[in-house]
Amino acid sequence: MGNPPPRALPSGLATALVFGSSGAVLVLEILALRLVGPYVGVTLQVSSSVIGISLAAIAYGSWLGGRLADRYDPRVLLAPAFLLGAIGTAVTLPLVRFGGEVLRGGAAPAVLLLAALAVFLPAFILSTITPLVVKLQLSDLNRTGSVVGRLSSIGTLGAITATLATGFIFVAAVPSSWIIISLAVLLAVAGGLLGWWLRRTGAVLPGNPRTRAVLASVGLVGAGLGVASPNPCDVETAYHCAQVRTDDSEPGGRDLILNSARHSYVDLDDPRNLEFAYIQWIGAVADVLPTGPVAALHLGGGGFTMPGYLRATRPGSDQLAIELDGGLVGLDRSKLGLRTGPDLRVRVGDARVGVAEQATESFDFVVGDAFGHLTVPWHLATKEMATDIARVLRPGGIYVQNVIDYPPDRFIRAELATVAAAFPHVAVISSAEALAGEVGANFVIMASKSPLPEADVSRRVAKVADPAVVLTGEPLAEFIDDARILTDDYAPVDQLLAG
Repeated sequence: MGNPPPRALPSGLATALVFGSSGAVLVLEILALRLVGPYVGVTLQVSSSVIGISLAAIAYGSWLGGRLADRYDPRVLLAPAFLLGAIGTAVTLPLVRFGGEVLRGGAAPAVLLLAALAVFLPAFILSTITPLVVKLQLSDLNRTGSVVGRLSSIGTLGAITATLATGFIFVAAVPSSWIIISLAVLLAVAGGLLGWWLRRTGAVLPGNPRTRAVLASVGLVGAGLGVASPNPCDVETAYHCAQVRTDDSEPGGRDLILNSARHSYVDLDDPRNLEFAYIQWIGAVADVLPTGPVAALHLGGGGFTMPGYLRATRPGSDQLAIELDGGLVGLDRSKLGLRTGPDLRVRVGDARVGVAEQATESFDFVVGDAFGHLTVPWHLATKEMATDIARVLRPGGIYVQNVIDYPPDRFIRAELATVAAAFPHVAVISSAEALAGEVGANFVIMASKSPLPEADVSRRVAKVADPAVVLTGEPLAEFIDDARILTDDYAPVDQLLAG
């Protein structure tokens, strides 16, 4: 006669272990994207790497947990799994922060390795817990289906809860490093309290061939319908559904639509024609720079309206534009008249990484106009990013940054505080209504290491079609109020805008 089956864990404890360990893996996955962003950017490849590495860790951890559960008493393994998971979580911060300095850039091997450093080890260890718990609960083989189904659903609920709590609450409330450390402490406490309770387990991985076949069929049908349905995009890039529309009132006018939002306006016949008010404000700042060619750096290309304006108004300028979306650059070439050459170079890549590669004091004018839909990517809105921009800006040079915000204007105030932490001279341009907190609008931040030409800019922006004012000095300080400086460790951009 074989050994009797192990006594099952109490149902509530089993539920808590699976819920907590699955949730912890998703917390780590979300935070991994924020941890690696400052070093390798936030691109499709980076997101795919983090997600892929996380899934690989879950797959291999579940497999190993099942194998171990069949060979050893799970009561001997559960507590060590939590404790090792706590250790793996705790070492994530140094691994990423030291490794990131070595692996900076956007090369695929570096991205994959840094993603692995950020999430693989703790996710792998924590993913062994669910099959260990499942085996301990299978004291009655007649209830195998209900036990596995219940624990599988609990694990999924834990992952969903952790995803929503991290995205909507944790990241907005505390720095990422605090979340990591707190999670490590919770895992260590759980491991210390767990104890040796049960001995025999069996790992039954969730899902079955029929379920996988149904899901695969649904996926194939969905893909087929997607291919057959009308495509509203001129180009579907890795980041955007992009479309170019002709302006009926202006023969050469073109609107660039990205994901249903009017993103840029280009006049093929007259690059000096700046349709959008905020672009006119940026143009006004460019016009007050010393006469002659300038060295300009553009963070975000979009429709390349401002590079075209500088090419027309300041011939001979040396311009570099960094645009994340290579597919968008191709669309700009084919439909928006983008011409590159010695005077206008385009690099496809992340702006954070691109700025880090530029020489110190190499630009007279830096334009920050990078957006993920209507949001400035968080890693481009931090003090560390502003400090690096200040590094590449020449004495007397000017940095302008486009920001969109809505009342109560929490993001623009935080971003102004952040830029002011890196530059001694800061101002903001917008409409009087927006600065009064009455409407949502564009705000153009203006910053320099030297005194700003505020009076000249004020006169110019007051004369545009949508007149604006320049806020500086004490009124600007009152507008910023007690806004918190954004850093690589704490930059809840989405949450500030949502407020």
